[in-house]
Amino acid sequence: MRFKRLKFFSIFLIIFTIILSFFNISFAEDALPIVNSEAAILIDSSSSNVLYGKNEEQKMYPASITKIMTAIITIENGNLNDVVTVPYEAINSIPAGYSIADLKTNEKITVNQLLQVLMVHSANDAANVLAFYISGSIEEFANLMNKKAEDLLLTNTHFTNPSGMHDENHYTTAKDIAILMKYCMENVTFRRLASLTSCTIPQTNMSPSKTFANTNHLLLNGAGDDYYQYAIAGKTGFTTEAGNCLVSVASKDDLELICVVLGFRQTPNVTGNKFIDSKNIFEYGYNNFEEKTFIEQGATVSSIDIPNATEETKSLDLVVESNVSCLVNKSFIENNDIEPRIDLNENLIAPISQGQVVGKIVYNIDGVEYFSNLLASKSVIPSNSTALFFEILALVIILIILIKLLLHKKHV
Repeated sequence: MRFKRLKFFSIFLIIFTIILSFFNISFAEDALPIVNSEAAILIDSSSSNVLYGKNEEQKMYPASITKIMTAIITIENGNLNDVVTVPYEAINSIPAGYSIADLKTNEKITVNQLLQVLMVHSANDAANVLAFYISGSIEEFANLMNKKAEDLLLTNTHFTNPSGMHDENHYTTAKDIAILMKYCMENVTFRRLASLTSCTIPQTNMSPSKTFANTNHLLLNGAGDDYYQYAIAGKTGFTTEAGNCLVSVASKDDLELICVVLGFRQTPNVTGNKFIDSKNIFEYGYNNFEEKTFIEQGATVSSIDIPNATEETKSLDLVVESNVSCLVNKSFIENNDIEPRIDLNENLIAPISQGQVVGKIVYNIDGVEYFSNLLASKSVIPSNSTALFFEILALVIILIILIKLLLHKKHV
């Protein structure tokens, strides 16, 4: 009877362990965001560190997300106050179904207004007009876009037009778009344009005043579940071939994150949309990562002895030049003892000046190294014997040089 109970308990324990292991796997999977988009990425805006990725280096069609490149090139190469006359060639080739601002041939409109309808309404005609304004043609502007992509090391990106109109040779990746958006958001004008919830274009010589609402529901307080209170900027995109796309920026507790989702497709088995995917990814970032300062500026990390220094100055404190901070996964900090590495410069001998760099302190966080220089807390003076040695050495060197000069003159 006792054996049967023991056997029963053993079986129960095995079953319980198996069930528990399944729960553990489930918990680990539940920690990740629910993302139905084909590709996605979340990066820290300050460091570009990847906090979440799904097929982030897979080549995809970007659709109208392309327009962030068009906007930044225009801002950097044009003048917001310039008045542009809309050329026929810029607006006559846009297929039906693509978003437009209904610009007219010979209509006069400012660059700033074109950028507004480009970013807010995703107007393809505005994209083409800006391309003609900057480069004189769609083709030449595409060359400028690809040059910029090359400069930013967007190695899996190629553009053929300024709007994102579908073309098999017009592609990018979620990672490349995130890097591009980080660059764009460093520009004050772009940041303003990308954060507009609506825009109004005053009456022109060809059209009455027009008002447009932003296509990015994350920014719109009245957009129901699609609204995200921490969203501050973004750009939408859609074509049949690309699916639904979105690059967006959020800021919470002084932490700015950039999210990209590409290739969201609504099916009977898929719920949500590109906005919900983006919200889930942002929430994953804010719930699981935090800014951590490992050591602060001015902290003393260690003391070392300088062998050739005077007795009074030989003990030298090493002081941190600047904060060592980074965005880290909360669970990584909880499960790891983070000990720094001290790298001292070779052959540290007196004299040493106060504030001189004498080494660095390094923290390895999940395979990435973060560091600060270490400075001398005070001046270190050579001992008399050491000073005498260097004086004698200097005299010997001078004497050798003089002898060589005399011998050279004698031969001459």
